Parts: sequence; structure tokens; C-alpha cells
Amino acid sequence: MTDTAEHAHFLAVVIENAELRQQLAEAQDQCVELAIDGGELHAELEALRARLVEAELNRDRWRAEAERRLVG
Repeated sequence: MTDTAEHAHFLAVVIENAELRQQLAEAQDQCVELAIDGGELHAELEALRARLVEAELNRDRWRAEAERRLVG
């Protein structure tokens, strides 16, 4: 292989490496964004679960009160 061919091959490898590093950086950014979105969705889900528990407790209280009034 001539020096020119070796330099061309080396340059091609360097360019490919730079492109792959850029793709990796973009993939890592996307992973971070997905993790943030996942955390926000998890927090929202937990808040909704808490509201559901509260609503179920209120429903049960109202039901018990209605039954008590019907019997009493």
C-alpha cells in the first residue's frame, strides 16, 4: 500500500469514527430525554394513583353513609 493510499484509508477511518461518535452522542441524548420523560410519567402516574385511592376512599365513605341512613 502506498503512503497516499494508507493516508486515505486512515482518513476514512478517522471520518467514520467521528461519524460514529456523533451518532453515539445523539443516541445518548435521546436516552437522557427518554429517561426524563419516563421519570415525569412515573411521577404523574403516582399522583394519579394517589388521587384514585382518595376517590375510592371518598366513594366508600359516601356509600357507608348512604347505607347507614337507609338502615337507620
